[in-house]
Amino acid sequence: MTTFSAATQAWFDASFSAPTAAQQGAWAAIGAGRNALVVAPTGSGKTLAAFLWSIDRLASEPAPAEPQRRCRVLYVSPMKALTVDVQRNLRSPLTGLRQAAHRLGLPEPDVTVGSRTGDTPADERRSFNRTPPDILVTTPESLFLLLTSAARESLRGVDTVIVDEVHAVLASKRGAHLALSLERLDALLDAPAQRIGLSATVRPIDEVSAFLGGGRPVRVVAPGTSKSVQVRVEVPVEDMAALDGGGNASGPAFEEEVEGSAAGAAQKASIWPAVQELVL
Repeated sequence: MTTFSAATQAWFDASFSAPTAAQQGAWAAIGAGRNALVVAPTGSGKTLAAFLWSIDRLASEPAPAEPQRRCRVLYVSPMKALTVDVQRNLRSPLTGLRQAAHRLGLPEPDVTVGSRTGDTPADERRSFNRTPPDILVTTPESLFLLLTSAARESLRGVDTVIVDEVHAVLASKRGAHLALSLERLDALLDAPAQRIGLSATVRPIDEVSAFLGGGRPVRVVAPGTSKSVQVRVEVPVEDMAALDGGGNASGPAFEEEVEGSAAGAAQKASIWPAVQELVL
């Protein structure tokens, strides 16, 4: 990994042993200026793959002279809960970059992150219109409201759009709504924004990439993954043929009362209490 600034490289090397296959493929595509769709399972570092390149660029370049053009990275999540998680998860690399820059004697970057959802207080909404953050985390519905209000002027500096969980909205009305908002955003900008989509394993990939690109080429990053399955056989009793007297290693035999008109009051042996104890 030789494409990042010294501070970003130092933080990454101190935090991770090596980039994942998804991250390597994503950075190659993003660095080449391509629209990219990263398809990989949970835990493969997709979010960092999308954000680290943008964070490094924001930290290395001076902020635009016009305050309203400061927002350059737009992250769109289909769920409000994810927007909170992303804001929280961005703190670690941003803090790490500042510390790495300080150790290297470099200027410490000041990358700001903000959110815009239905829960955003009115004072924060007004603040966004005046001084937008470098990275804005939002939802499809809130993006639509931004683009259809005076606040859209604060999106004119956007050059990168990260769409998370693309598969979650693809086949729904929300997906059609988001596709329209992405085209409205591009119409607002001097040049179309680079689109980076993140998705869990989904098929067919070509439909997902067509949705993300909106008619423009998209490089698909879908590294092969192998699942390891661990199987262990558990027997809840020592002797399956002697439920009346054997019990299990931790206690006596298990019995339960069998209900029903034909059962009477008989106590009959059952394996289920032993199973329940083992599961618990």
